Amino acid sequence: MAAVVLVHGLYHRPEHFAEVAERLRARGAEVAVPELHRGSLPADTAEVQAAVDALREPAVVLGHSYGGSVITGVRGAGHLVYLAAFVPDTGESAAVLGGATARLKEAIRPEPDGWTSLRPDLAAATLYGDCPGPLAARAVGLLRAQAPGCGRGVPERHSWKDTPATYVVCARDRAVDPDLQRRMASRCPDVRDWQTGHSPFVGQPGLVVGLLRELLGSASPPGGCG
Repeated sequence: MAAVVLVHGLYHRPEHFAEVAERLRARGAEVAVPELHRGSLPADTAEVQAAVDALREPAVVLGHSYGGSVITGVRGAGHLVYLAAFVPDTGESAAVLGGATARLKEAIRPEPDGWTSLRPDLAAATLYGDCPGPLAARAVGLLRAQAPGCGRGVPERHSWKDTPATYVVCARDRAVDPDLQRRMASRCPDVRDWQTGHSPFVGQPGLVVGLLRELLGSASPPGGCG
């Protein structure tokens, strides 16, 4: 495999993965970073499915946070990577699994149109607290408003049951409880534990690139869960 799809979470944009994507492309990988915010989990999943289908070979598909719910519904991936991400089973949504921490909920700000955004001061500490100041500030500046209801979406299929899957626990996460992450990680055969906050692709992109290169070069990655 030499193809990667990077799937961001709520409030984020493809640009948050810019450094990871650039480093992978420099090493010859084909990289797609689809834009979510399509208004619902099925619409977001369809957008990622189109990106997967457009690639020339089965891709390593990484989902961050809510992006885990999205990639769970995608067919045809060569390997799934859940980065501090939700791994829903039948009838489950991110909200049912536990959703946001109290700290992240405090950062959520309602907008007049029913959408929500994140307070910049609280978002910086919650999402990027272990990132260098300039990188955290840039990442906060990229955040956008979010349509309601996506986190309550339930995937129609569960690809982690028949696709090789790796879970990355971010042990210093302030947005998705690391204990919840470890419970969800038990659904994947390959589990990594990183001493990072919620967004290592911002503060430590080399970690993410290294894992993806490892999986791209693996002749026999771990099998899927049953």
